[in-house]
Amino acid sequence: MYDAWAAYDTNGAVGYIYRGKHTTSDVAAARRAAISYAAYRMLAERYIYSRTAFTTLARLADHMRTLGYPTNNLSTDTSTPAGVGNSVYAAVSAWFLNDGARQTNGIPYPLTNPPVAYPDYPAGDPRAYVYINPALATDRPGIDDGTQFHRTVVDINHWQRLNVVNAVDQNHFAISPEQIYLGAQWLGVRPFALAGTDGTQPWIDPGPPPYLNGEGDAAFRTNVVEVIRRSSELTPDDGVMIDISPGGFGNNSLGANDGTGHPLNPVTGQPYAPNVVKRGDFARVLAEFWADGPNSETPPGHWNVIANSVADNTNFVKSIGGGTNPVDDLEWDVKVYFTLNAAIHEAACAAWSVKRYYDGWRPISAVRYMGLKGQSSDPTSPSYDTNGLPLIPDLIELVTSNSVESGRHAGLTPGKIAILAWPGQPTNPTTTSQGVKWIHAETWVPYQRTNFVTPAFPGYISGHSTFSRAGAEVLAAMTGSPFFPGGLGSYTAPANTGLDFELGPSQTVQLQWGTYFDAADQAGLSRIWGGIHPPVDDFAGRRAGSQCGQGVWALAQKYFDGSVTNTPITLTMRRLEPGNCEVRYDTLRGFYYQLQSTPDVTQSFSGDPAEFTRAVDSSIAITNPFAGSAKLFRAVRSLEP
Repeated sequence: MYDAWAAYDTNGAVGYIYRGKHTTSDVAAARRAAISYAAYRMLAERYIYSRTAFTTLARLADHMRTLGYPTNNLSTDTSTPAGVGNSVYAAVSAWFLNDGARQTNGIPYPLTNPPVAYPDYPAGDPRAYVYINPALATDRPGIDDGTQFHRTVVDINHWQRLNVVNAVDQNHFAISPEQIYLGAQWLGVRPFALAGTDGTQPWIDPGPPPYLNGEGDAAFRTNVVEVIRRSSELTPDDGVMIDISPGGFGNNSLGANDGTGHPLNPVTGQPYAPNVVKRGDFARVLAEFWADGPNSETPPGHWNVIANSVADNTNFVKSIGGGTNPVDDLEWDVKVYFTLNAAIHEAACAAWSVKRYYDGWRPISAVRYMGLKGQSSDPTSPSYDTNGLPLIPDLIELVTSNSVESGRHAGLTPGKIAILAWPGQPTNPTTTSQGVKWIHAETWVPYQRTNFVTPAFPGYISGHSTFSRAGAEVLAAMTGSPFFPGGLGSYTAPANTGLDFELGPSQTVQLQWGTYFDAADQAGLSRIWGGIHPPVDDFAGRRAGSQCGQGVWALAQKYFDGSVTNTPITLTMRRLEPGNCEVRYDTLRGFYYQLQSTPDVTQSFSGDPAEFTRAVDSSIAITNPFAGSAKLFRAVRSLEP
């Protein structure tokens, strides 16, 4: 959409992939047509891999006809807006078809139904993911799928996929019970601004997650306990009230939950009104609002929804970067979508490269594993194991005959570990709220739907946290303020109908955020209450997301004003063994480069090699032997080959 818009711009904007420039007597009409054709063709290409392809493709075509654009116009004659749009699509499609996501390895509808989209590398390929642990059956106690006697995890420090009864996918279609790693190949996907020279390493490396009996052992245990503690708070009946207004909640430093709110609304100049609610209602609403599981727009879509709500606010002035020159609606939209979705894509590359590299554990496995082991607090008491859960009064306790007889641990088994937690989704979520109860630790489940439970990929780092902070950075930069229009963003969950996982909330709850960062932090926090991530996943994700968002904004501005074509090129040399020299220069993906050399500055430079090369990475390296005449090198960039 941005490239189609930029094709008719005369103020210096440079397209990201398509860089042709065109003139017309009616720029507004030409842009509408070009953008429509480019977007329609890309949507049709991508949605051919959707389970709803038959319906979606028909509706896309109907919408084009409603706009007055024949879908059979395949012209690439750039003297026409349709030709420009189709040409933009062709260029952008070619660029992304081989970006590492393995789109061309999928099998679209109707060749197979359901279609196969973005598969991992085939078994036997050294780049393919290999499962370390057997699957965990979520409907059975423990960490075993029940198919082999005493089968258990091989390494609790690594991800364990799930076996989920009546499992559904993102669109609520039934899928195979046993999970497969979604996005395993994303370590190799091409980002927008992130740079690196080793394709086997994460784009942003936060260091490893904590490991049980390894580096970070204490942190591992602390994080598991924190997940249990959050689960124990998923009830509106514990009497705990909290102020969730921007005046009392949020304003954290990056990668922490240390904020105490904002002293004033900067737009009104007045303090925020208190918004006191039951903690258990807030926690459940927060977990469900940001869950973005089945039947949702997912976290990337969620931040587009937020961006649209900002644009639709009647008090908001659309000025790129918060400057003094307002732009029209179309320019605002295409630049916001370009930057926001580049940042969200960047966040996916960053987060999933970390997920693949460290293969981090999920809470459902860790809680059940440690609970099965026993308790680690008292060596003289039953069920002691160094890898057990610590005993914490009113949260993690040892079941005894006395505790069962007294009713405290009614129905539980003496000698096992009990935790106070949400016991799982009720049979009828529209009429029943579960509250929290004493349950065996080995049966614990996250606050999620029974047929979803936990996403099908490793935990560390949190995708929600990375996506959300990247999106928040972009919206703050694009709007020129970290604060929502009017200093307040909100979402209201009505009493008794605002939840899907169970009945609730018991009272109407309005989520409120002063800044985009407050909203992003709550998205990350929601995954702790939701039982999907421990805090370490959240905090590391926030920091990575911040880097993604800021880096994308810095580069996107250069496309908007055209200065991207003047970006300096840094060239470095280093000795290699045996007897070779590496010449490396940094690049902007999609531009064309040539390394040139000369034996003397008084002589002309010649191509080395002769052709220009299109950059697909953040740098290009060429190896030369030391033997022979000395050379001087320079790198040259071009918009076209």
